[in-house]
Amino acid sequence: MASDGTREVLAVRYGSRVTTRAETFLNYHLYGEPDGKVDVDYFFWVIRDGDGTAILVDTGFAPAVGDRRRRSWHTTPADALPGLGVDPAAVRTVIVTHAHWDHIGNLHQFPRAEIVMSRAEYEFWTGPIARRVQFAAHAEPDELACLEAARAEGRLTLISGRHTAAPGVGLVEVGGHTPGELIVTVAAGAARVVLASDALHFYEEAERDRPFAILADLPEMYRTYDLLALLATEPQTWLVAGHDPAVRDRFAPYRGDPNVADLTAPAADAAPAAATG
Repeated sequence: MASDGTREVLAVRYGSRVTTRAETFLNYHLYGEPDGKVDVDYFFWVIRDGDGTAILVDTGFAPAVGDRRRRSWHTTPADALPGLGVDPAAVRTVIVTHAHWDHIGNLHQFPRAEIVMSRAEYEFWTGPIARRVQFAAHAEPDELACLEAARAEGRLTLISGRHTAAPGVGLVEVGGHTPGELIVTVAAGAARVVLASDALHFYEEAERDRPFAILADLPEMYRTYDLLALLATEPQTWLVAGHDPAVRDRFAPYRGDPNVADLTAPAADAAPAAATG
């Protein structure tokens, strides 16, 4: 996979929901502000090079699970990729940022792909603590079993710390939201795209220092926000939140599609996340 000016990095919105600020931010009452609605976008991400090779970052939620959990959806990765010029059968690598249900729901669509995730994440979700209700609510047993099956087949690569998934595609293990979540940094020409996934659901988390409501380690969540905010201040670096509809405002639509953001084409008025530390 080459890293040059022909690389495309795309955020594909496949679903949505509406929730509240009180449900979104940890201990929201501490801020002394009225509650209000929050629009939530669900994305997966595509790193596509000019030679046609592609890496998929997360696989969204499965339609049946989305229906049961009352999320709206309109596509899956295997259905959406051909319209982006990617043959699903040609996806050889799927990066799993973390094992929540809305990020690993369609792994079965890529039965020959290598799956890359952090060892800490895998060991947590296949261990006993993950079965406690506060964690189990955010996972699907069948989907975790899919990860275990991939490991038995020799398709699961477990990493720790920092890892290069492909030329110009780096993985950084962080903490906070889950025990071993990954962020993905992508070199695209002179720019660098930082796919925060759920290490940063909404830009507000880093810009206003407001932790997300679902977490495994609060101090690590704060440290991750500080890291992401620092990265966002570096030249030609674009920070991409995992569920924020503002992604589609901060970046240009890809080929005119409002559900696909071109993450190498930031809008002129896009503002970086402010440092919180």
